[in-house]
Amino acid sequence: MTIRRSAAAVGAVAVGLLALSACSKPTPLATVTAGSSSVQSEAVCYNDGKPLSQNDLKSCLAKTPSETIKVKSTDKLHVGVDPAIADKGWALLTGSVQRTNVLTRQTYYSLPDAGALFTDNQTGQRSKSVELAVVEVAPGGGTTGLWKVKLELTD
Repeated sequence: MTIRRSAAAVGAVAVGLLALSACSKPTPLATVTAGSSSVQSEAVCYNDGKPLSQNDLKSCLAKTPSETIKVKSTDKLHVGVDPAIADKGWALLTGSVQRTNVLTRQTYYSLPDAGALFTDNQTGQRSKSVELAVVEVAPGGGTTGLWKVKLELTD
């Protein structure tokens, strides 16, 4: 191999490594299934195991979900998370209401009555859509990640 070819090969490798270093690591995914439909959501905010600041968390909660799934009131709603989320512990929220009894460390959680998610606990009024949030919690407390999916009631 000539010196020019060697230099070109080394240059190509260097450019390739530089391009790879600019790629960010993907966040873990959350999957929501209702009936035969499912959507996967990347994190709205993710701090790789470190708690989000209050300002960051407030900003994350205000973001609109990028994924929407249609739900019948009789559907079972299933939520699955990557093991990286389950290892730390997570909970489900709609609005400010926690929907999991406790912080779960499982990769899968089912809600038997999806219709209940659309009823406001204080007023009893039913909504046509609701935002479901998967909240990853740091071992010492605080939110480290947030995934959001919009649920739309079809009946």
